[in-house]
Amino acid sequence: MFTADNMRYLLELSRTGRLADAAKRLGVDHTTVSRKITRLEKDTGTRLFDRGVSGWQLTEAGRRLVPHAEAVETAVLAALDETSSRGGLTGTVRIITPDGFGSFVLVPGLAAVRSEHPDLFTELVTSTTHDLLTGRDFDIAVTLERPSPRSVVVRKLAEYDLRLYASRHYLSEHDPITALEDLRHHTLIWYVDAFLDVEPLRILDALIPDFQAQIQTNNIAGHYQAVKHGVGIAPLPSYIGALDEDLVPILTDDFIAHRTYWLVVPRELTRLARVKAITEALYSIVDDNPELRGATG
Repeated sequence: MFTADNMRYLLELSRTGRLADAAKRLGVDHTTVSRKITRLEKDTGTRLFDRGVSGWQLTEAGRRLVPHAEAVETAVLAALDETSSRGGLTGTVRIITPDGFGSFVLVPGLAAVRSEHPDLFTELVTSTTHDLLTGRDFDIAVTLERPSPRSVVVRKLAEYDLRLYASRHYLSEHDPITALEDLRHHTLIWYVDAFLDVEPLRILDALIPDFQAQIQTNNIAGHYQAVKHGVGIAPLPSYIGALDEDLVPILTDDFIAHRTYWLVVPRELTRLARVKAITEALYSIVDDNPELRGATG
């Protein structure tokens, strides 16, 4: 029998591409997922997935079913949200975000959210990788790369500037820097080359061709701490560097990179009250930061 419940299995497997991952998200074992998909294929009379070494991929028939599965999910989530939010917002909102924005902008701004919605929980996962949205295990995402809007709603959240910063102590102890070429004689700090797959952050090659950062770490907190303690020079978002009196922007006429943060919400979650509340809070946090330019700024 064709059931709405089996559509959940189609949706999760389409998002993860693997039985084990879909099973984990659904709270069942992988054989249950396989059985539900087989049942759905029998009910529809067509193959919905191609099974391969790279995972389970939707067929054309499967892709046509996805919007209907999402509509079912949206209706169920909206009903649950309506029931649970009568006495104030409850539940959990998971946000994934680049580490800089998450650690230096979002976390300090959560006090207002806690005050307004004391029964609402926030999970924050920070990462700066190209596959940040893989698996769709999020309610809201902030990304540096604009994703395809096929199954998500994408809006501009903010613009910011990357500038080169050094500590006052470092500048007092090292040769002066008057041109980009002078950086070859200084210590540069940036992401680990092997892990840097986010195109908007691949800037050092353009800055100084054929030059590699001598200090590499996979998170921006490490960049900031290294610069602050006089280890070297790093490109930092101005929302970090400009707010620290110990840091000085250098080569301001030669280097500035404008970057954009995108707000991403799965289409089926856009109507949820708790997701709307956190989305509004994100825009308020951006508006309150002097080094971020809001979507209309």
